Amino acid sequence: MYDILIKNGIYFDGSKQESIAADVAIKDGKIFQVSPTSLDDRQAEKVINAEGKWIMPGFLEMHSHYDAEIIASPSLKESVRHGVTTVAIGSCSISMVNSEPEDCSDLFTRVEAVPREAVLPILEKKKTWKDAKGYRDFYDNHPLGPNVCSFIGHSDMRVAAMGIERATSDVKPTESEMKRMEHMLEEALDAGCLGMSMMTTKLDKLDGDRAWSKPLPSTFSSWWEFKRLFKILRRRNAILQGAPDAVKKVNVFGFLWQAHGLFRRPMKVTMLTALDLKSNPWLHRVTRISGFIANKVLRGNFRWQTLTAPFTIHLEGLEVNAFEEFETGAELRDLMNDEESLYKKINDTEFREKFKKHVSEIFTVGLWHRDFSDSWITGCPDKSLIGKNFEQVGKSLGTDPVDTFFDLATKYKNELRWKTNYGNHRPEIMHKLLASPYTHVGFGDSGAHIRSLAMYNFSLRFLKYIRDAQLAGKPFMTVAQGVNKLTADLADWFGLDAGYIRKGDRADLVIVNPDGLNDDLDAISEAPMERFGVDRLVKRNDTAVMATIINGRVAYEKADIFPTDLGKMTGYGSFLPCQFVE
Repeated sequence: MYDILIKNGIYFDGSKQESIAADVAIKDGKIFQVSPTSLDDRQAEKVINAEGKWIMPGFLEMHSHYDAEIIASPSLKESVRHGVTTVAIGSCSISMVNSEPEDCSDLFTRVEAVPREAVLPILEKKKTWKDAKGYRDFYDNHPLGPNVCSFIGHSDMRVAAMGIERATSDVKPTESEMKRMEHMLEEALDAGCLGMSMMTTKLDKLDGDRAWSKPLPSTFSSWWEFKRLFKILRRRNAILQGAPDAVKKVNVFGFLWQAHGLFRRPMKVTMLTALDLKSNPWLHRVTRISGFIANKVLRGNFRWQTLTAPFTIHLEGLEVNAFEEFETGAELRDLMNDEESLYKKINDTEFREKFKKHVSEIFTVGLWHRDFSDSWITGCPDKSLIGKNFEQVGKSLGTDPVDTFFDLATKYKNELRWKTNYGNHRPEIMHKLLASPYTHVGFGDSGAHIRSLAMYNFSLRFLKYIRDAQLAGKPFMTVAQGVNKLTADLADWFGLDAGYIRKGDRADLVIVNPDGLNDDLDAISEAPMERFGVDRLVKRNDTAVMATIINGRVAYEKADIFPTDLGKMTGYGSFLPCQFVE
């Protein structure tokens, strides 16, 4: 009678309703029955004993950068093993819908810190489509692990319409180019895309030899161009994903105004990012207050995206994306493909003095606080340095922290590993951001920054903080509210057939062992990136997730067990269109 029967679990349906003890039966990819009384396990092909475990909807990651990985390795095992059953791609103005393979690669690889030599051959081999219809057809026939939904990226459209050289210049698009972008957006919405993503911070730079080190094409656009596209989004009830200028931050008010619903239909806007930054300790107040103003005063439909954990970055030698935030740092980033010139540059006395000056400037500070006393060595051939920061090492050597960093980077290159924390370091502030009704918690950045971030288990870490606070007698939300933030809250806002496990719903769910929500979730390790030939950083604790089920099929079981057909046969994930787009 049942394909799968999950017995004796603690059941959360995805809403804010508190849990109940229940058995959950699955048949033909859907929730067949939820019963507070015991169901007969003789009626089931497969029985899972979930005694003491939490049964909940599968998690949604609404900000990933899996655009390249999902093409080559659609199982996305690193997310599935952590209970994620739906991922969104096409974020930050970067999608792989309309542009040529080389264009897509150059937009993606440097920005998201994934090797170009791995991504470009995949796209040249696999990307056969050139429009939104072909894009949708590809995913409808692709052996997906989790479900996928997508934005169309503004940089992608701009390059397809104008060419990469013109798109990365201050040239205004011609009327025919503008109409082509409008047509591409309409086509993407027809194909089921959520809306459009855009970027206004110029810190993210292109790869390749045609527009090397140019900011993303979206950053060259005027509000005239954006507003013509926003008009389509508002008319069709689609979503804008945006990012303000990471340094000046002033244009955040432009986004708030675009979202308003005073005497007109509001435009749904989701924006990066609500954080408690060390570089700007008051920023969390601004984001929380602005969320209230946008939604309550301006009658908009606005959400900030926020991280569910401390924003800790792991780094190797001079491979530091945050160097893009200031002039001399960007010079080093431009030399990353020329090792001889790179190390010659950092050992030039005049350059070092300029670098120190730029590091200490307060008006150009972005995400990184630029404090080398808060930058800790985690790996080095000289084991005596591990656990120390660059200021401590410098004092023992009689050198400035910046000089110490450059000297060690010269000596050990990428064998020098270090970490720093950008923010979300104050638990009480992070709790307020997570609990805010104006934040979304589906931000993991999975598939990007593969050697510096390890956020694949972001949902489990969120549940850990909720449980820890409850055990400490200082709760900031209930477990049911937390499950809702990770599932139905996102599905409802983005218009997806996901986020709930009630009778008749899609059987996308995860079984979590609450005893596995422990400090091991923050432990860093390395794992191969399937079909990319490189290792990435991950955070794993396989005692936390007992099983992940997608479309009524077990996609992962504890102890690193994946079905052999995951990522090879269709039948697990699907392309999920936005149900609200008109």
